[in-house]
Amino acid sequence: MTTMRKMLITSGCAVLIAAAMPMSNLLGQAKKGDVGKGKTAFEDNCAVCHNADSDEKKTGPGLKGLFKKDKMNNGKKPTDANVRALLNTGGNGMPSFSDMLSDTEREDVMAYLKTL
Repeated sequence: MTTMRKMLITSGCAVLIAAAMPMSNLLGQAKKGDVGKGKTAFEDNCAVCHNADSDEKKTGPGLKGLFKKDKMNNGKKPTDANVRALLNTGGNGMPSFSDMLSDTEREDVMAYLKTL
């Protein structure tokens, strides 16, 4: 096989692979949630225990400015990974939402929490 033909085949394969991947994967970006849907999911599932517009505690802590805080009530920094883990596993009276919300709904809630 000639070098030119190998290059054409390799290039063609690369184009096919790239076309099959979502653009966010090509750019190395994580999937982003929908803020509007996240607000609805929050209101339906989280607002019973958490305020979104204040630091005032209900059953759980107020979440206004969550991602701007130095630490959450569990002492951990409010990173994507730590907040997502808390959503997934619950703890300290908070239920796990891994079975109550779909992966997409949890990503939507994460997107909404970042706007608080």
